[in-house]
Amino acid sequence: MKVLVIIPAYNEEATIHTVVTNIYNCNLGVDVLVVNDGSSDNTYKKASQAGAKVINLTRNVGIGGAVQTGYLYALYNNYDIAVQIDGDGQHDPSYLPQLIQPIIDNTADMTIGSRFVDKSNYVPSLFRSIGIRYFSKLVSLIIHQPIFDTTSGYRAVNKKTIKLFSDYYPSDYPEVETIVSSSSQGIRLKEIPVEMKYRQGGKSSITPIKSAYYMIKVTLSIIL
Repeated sequence: MKVLVIIPAYNEEATIHTVVTNIYNCNLGVDVLVVNDGSSDNTYKKASQAGAKVINLTRNVGIGGAVQTGYLYALYNNYDIAVQIDGDGQHDPSYLPQLIQPIIDNTADMTIGSRFVDKSNYVPSLFRSIGIRYFSKLVSLIIHQPIFDTTSGYRAVNKKTIKLFSDYYPSDYPEVETIVSSSSQGIRLKEIPVEMKYRQGGKSSITPIKSAYYMIKVTLSIIL
């Protein structure tokens, strides 16, 4: 079974080599693709040195475009499973087997690495906590299934979902919207408890103003 790990990366030179190396050190036989989203630092060089396949986008297209590029690569190269992992070191690759197994067993089409389905050591800031709880309640209401970590970018999907995300993927802040759109297309969702770290390097692009915009934009997107 062919498995591709997709890592969207924008100016992640401080962490990307370690992220890729840690995935390979799990000895799972997966391929690693870094989608370098128009970085102005040494992300491309560091990812290449770690042994990843790298797609080097000539300009910054945003998280949605970078992730969709990875799914298109997975589709055209006939991968059975694609996994998203962030390039900032938050996601622990040791949970990859747990994420992938329900897809292998055909009990889920998409799995989400969740910090909140079980108690974990991750404690978000007050503002993030409000957003997480808000979207959890909203999404759960819309799809008629409890989802506790709607903003997690740590996910695995099967071929059916690879094709779906290759055809359409939201341009920015895509995590919440893709849960709703996937469910509406009959994709079976399952949350897998994981531990996550805080960002290990670089700088988040999410500011309080962007967070407020995010909540409004995503709410309108999933309702309309």
